[in-house]
Amino acid sequence: MDFQLNDEQRAIRDMVRRFAQEKVAPLAHHTDETGEFPAQIFKEMGELGLLGLPVPEEYGGVGADTVSYALAVEELSAACGSTGLTYAAHTSLACMPLLWFGSEAQKRKYLTHLAQGKGLGAFGLTEPQAGSDAAGLRTTAVKDGDSWVLNGQKMWITSGAIADVVIVAAVTDPERGARGISNFIVEKGTPGFIPGKNEPKMGLKGSVTSQLFFQDCRIPAENLLGELNGGFIQFMKTLDGGRISIAACSLGLGRAAFEAAREYAKQRHAFGHPIADFQAIQFKLADMATELEASRLLIYQAAVLKDRGRPFTKEAAMAKLFASEAAERVCYQAIQIHGGYGYSREYPVERIYRDNRLMAIGEGTSEILRMVIGRRVLRE
Repeated sequence: MDFQLNDEQRAIRDMVRRFAQEKVAPLAHHTDETGEFPAQIFKEMGELGLLGLPVPEEYGGVGADTVSYALAVEELSAACGSTGLTYAAHTSLACMPLLWFGSEAQKRKYLTHLAQGKGLGAFGLTEPQAGSDAAGLRTTAVKDGDSWVLNGQKMWITSGAIADVVIVAAVTDPERGARGISNFIVEKGTPGFIPGKNEPKMGLKGSVTSQLFFQDCRIPAENLLGELNGGFIQFMKTLDGGRISIAACSLGLGRAAFEAAREYAKQRHAFGHPIADFQAIQFKLADMATELEASRLLIYQAAVLKDRGRPFTKEAAMAKLFASEAAERVCYQAIQIHGGYGYSREYPVERIYRDNRLMAIGEGTSEILRMVIGRRVLRE
């Protein structure tokens, strides 16, 4: 098995790394302190083709593979967690379901717009009472002539208030449970589509996280995404792919914390030596590096399986579970190595620790992922 990146993957990684370190990283502290969405950064990312990286060229994208996409997410997240998460949500949760399930007309109209960086996309799944229980939705869509009428509320929607296009999951047949859910394409500005407040959060403050309300929101019948009542299967597949990107976010954040701790350990002196000379610090760095490398290989495995059209649900869950929890441990130790300075907002590891905390919650909590993995290994 060859674990080396090919020339195209390396070129994409290097290009994104340069952009991330030159343009994104210098704004990360400001973004965290102010909570401002880095709109100019996303404009430039669109011009570089990043917002359609894994989307085929015929729909305005680059046509890169999932490994390349994961590399891009990692590099952006290493520079700024808010930027990395917003990018991952736009690509994995908005562009990919349009690609997989959209009609040709929907792809031409919506996917091309998003892939070319002319706007952001979002995915409206979670509700106040329906998080891990994704089948427990209460938002409804009722057919009325040549329209669908949506009513309900969404919560914790990344980019929800600023997205041009939101894919919304709604109940279309209440008698069928999970088999009675459909997904719909809702455009910004549609009457009855009302963005609510943006949530104040522990971290990822430059990533907009919104409530969304639908009050007799009427959309054309052709805005049904894929088959009627096929929404549950659609968003389960979407979440499988999204878990690869969240694992890559975790890897990027963990790597940034590790690199900051390693450099600090070389510069900080105690008892007449750089603290990097002490085994207590070396052992921490060794464990951190090992966990990050294991995360990377799990991510690559899931990405390659996805690109080959093979089942990857278990592998994506493993990558996301391990990478998010490994990054948590890495960030913790990075603060420990920094000592009191690690607790200061003047050093990046404090921000990185807060940003990473969501990774073990979003796109499936660690508890849900263990259920997903456990059920599949019991079938083997």
